Amino acid sequence: MAVRMKDIAKELDLSVVTVSKVLRNHPDISEETRKRVLKRMKELDYQPNFAARSLITGHSWSIGLVVPDLLHPFFAQIAKAISAEIRTRGYCLLISSSDEDPQVEEQEIRQLVARRVDVLLIASARSSSADFKSLEGQEVPYILLDRHVDGLKTNFIGVNDVEVGLIATRHLIEQGCRRIAHIRGPEVSTARGRLEGYRQALAEGKGRPLPEQVVSLGSSGDHRGEKGGYAAAMELLHSNPHPDAIFCFNDPSALGVVRAIEEAGLRIPADIAVVGCGNLPYGDMLRVPLTSVDQGSENIGRLAATLALRLAVSKSRPAPKSHLITPKIVVRASSLRKNTKNLSKNSPMK
Repeated sequence: MAVRMKDIAKELDLSVVTVSKVLRNHPDISEETRKRVLKRMKELDYQPNFAARSLITGHSWSIGLVVPDLLHPFFAQIAKAISAEIRTRGYCLLISSSDEDPQVEEQEIRQLVARRVDVLLIASARSSSADFKSLEGQEVPYILLDRHVDGLKTNFIGVNDVEVGLIATRHLIEQGCRRIAHIRGPEVSTARGRLEGYRQALAEGKGRPLPEQVVSLGSSGDHRGEKGGYAAAMELLHSNPHPDAIFCFNDPSALGVVRAIEEAGLRIPADIAVVGCGNLPYGDMLRVPLTSVDQGSENIGRLAATLALRLAVSKSRPAPKSHLITPKIVVRASSLRKNTKNLSKNSPMK
């Protein structure tokens, strides 16, 4: 016969409410009581009945996360940070992928809402506030991650993408690059912001990008990754003269750019410098270590988890909050043409 919460409470001469608070990591419980309860639960192999708890409390103790690509390391890092934070409070994370398809995203959101998740976290493939009209009618609070939607008043946590473009392009200018191209992402806020920052940095030097110097990854920038970067780089390499630097929308696309440059018999960074975005774990392990803008993925995950946990227990809808993280460039060999003493304060060596 399955062990019940009231069985644990009776054995330890505690109330069911106290045992429940231990499960929820409630601050009212002393450390001594917490250890007693958890020790006995382990001994009896107690498994909480979350369905029953949901009926009583109105909470499912779950948080839903929808991302464009489950295999993308940036979103994996965010998911890992969220899961680590909410696990300590007795919550689980339900993860799904939209495959960068707005219709699939809508289906996944409906599924998570049907499962009665307490909060939704969404890195959206959609770009219109009208697309969120159906979600506004639901009781489930939601937070947008990484990508904001113009005109939509909701919680948002992400990086300052204009600053991403600024510091990446300024760094390349500081390295003496003059024909700086940009491989931009899909029609989402991250791509638009990085493109704007790139343009602003060029304008500071009284320059402007030529049309052929900005090449798009297409409608699935995060999803295509290396293949998209390779194709875009091949297009840039056929221009005359070819660029002497390429700022890439993300690190996966930068990997494709590196492959295209090397296949063309050109040197990195002597002939073409490369900067990515994301500062993913493999960046310093490449044959030519990759300079990249760090978006603070773990920090995004932690902030998202903290806000989600607050929304999960809130009895009202607090005013939406936005958290913009300041990016930092991590300089490695792929862009380093000058001595590190010439780098700006925004360009720390890792």
